[in-house]
Amino acid sequence: MNYLSSRFSGVSRLGGSAIAALLLSLASCNEVTTGSPTSPDPEPTAASETAENSAGTAAPDGTTDYQAAATTTYTWQVEYTPGGVSADRPSDRRLEQFETASVTSVNGVRPEAAASGPDEKGLWWPALPPEPTVDQLEAQARGDERASRPEILKSVDYAITFNQAGETVTLPTDYDVYRQAVKAYERSRPLKLTLGPQDESVIKAEIL
Repeated sequence: MNYLSSRFSGVSRLGGSAIAALLLSLASCNEVTTGSPTSPDPEPTAASETAENSAGTAAPDGTTDYQAAATTTYTWQVEYTPGGVSADRPSDRRLEQFETASVTSVNGVRPEAAASGPDEKGLWWPALPPEPTVDQLEAQARGDERASRPEILKSVDYAITFNQAGETVTLPTDYDVYRQAVKAYERSRPLKLTLGPQDESVIKAEIL
């Protein structure tokens, strides 16, 4: 299952001292410091942030600040079991997915398409997609397979966008980083981000 949606914008250019500072970061975990956040555009799909220079001062005004995105998704799923198969043979079963619905919240702000929330984690959720009909269930059956009752699955994808060495970068992250970004946004504070191995994800965020 894929549950992604992230879209952002923002560019600022760092000086040579900032680039040098980044290169001196740990081989497996680099740190990036961002400027104070701005309000997200309506219905955004990703996140962006502004790096600070090595002296710790904010990048010039006019750059786009960090944004953290949480994409929540509902998906209908059905289990198909061949006729005559007993419960002790789960390998003979297969899962089929039907309609999905997603909504993206940036920096914790309620998206226009949200139908419920915030929940206990501060997340907003879309309206439930249409439940599969009996015709749809039968159309996906193979041979004498029996369809289970449809169940709704919930999933969340997190991403953050920021400026690194003059380039806008969007990386996956987790709930903890997302929540730190939301808190920083609410307080208009900058963030220091720690990148994972090969700079392929953001594994930590600290409010400055």
